[in-house]
Amino acid sequence: MSMLDHPVWHSLRSGWSALAKGNARALRIDARYGTFGAAAGQDAVSLAALSALIPQGDELWIVGRDAVVPPDTTLVRTAMLAQMVAPAIAPATNPAPRWEVLTESDGEDICALALMTRPGPFRPLTHRLGRFIGIRREGRLVAMAGERMRLPGYTEVSGVCTHPDHRGRGYAGALMRIVAQAMLDRGDVPFLHAYAAHTQTIALYERLGFRVRTELPMLVVTR
Repeated sequence: MSMLDHPVWHSLRSGWSALAKGNARALRIDARYGTFGAAAGQDAVSLAALSALIPQGDELWIVGRDAVVPPDTTLVRTAMLAQMVAPAIAPATNPAPRWEVLTESDGEDICALALMTRPGPFRPLTHRLGRFIGIRREGRLVAMAGERMRLPGYTEVSGVCTHPDHRGRGYAGALMRIVAQAMLDRGDVPFLHAYAAHTQTIALYERLGFRVRTELPMLVVTR
């Protein structure tokens, strides 16, 4: 599980390799798909290479055990993330609400919901990183959950959000349970990241079967 200490780097070297920009010293995902990047190490050459991958005025999210601010960048914000894994998912006590697999034709609705609720960094093509499912009410997408980082044996649950008018109905937990169980069924361990300070959110994930593995620093930098 040590790969999870540097989930961005290992995703860019494996599941995201087709979308990776950079070289052996530093990589970032195609900016249309996301904002994540990582250096091969904390040496000056690798950090300079990572800095060079940030377009002027854009930002980069760095998540990893030894994350540091690259040279010639400005730290926008930082936080500690609780990284959680789920060896098994707790069975549901209530029937799942009606849901559907989201497709490319749902891209605008997915982005609109993500921009409204801000479940994390979301770009126009983030929904192509994995399978997304959602709940519609009267034709409107009101809740969703999907997949993001991919590395050998692990897939990240991400993009979990609910429209403010439809919260408190258990939609997020139900969708997360479906997404995570599908990962387990194909042989991957689900993992996710939550802000370590959000104890109520972490408690919800624990009820689903996730447990805190470790805490990792998250840095957002810009040029």
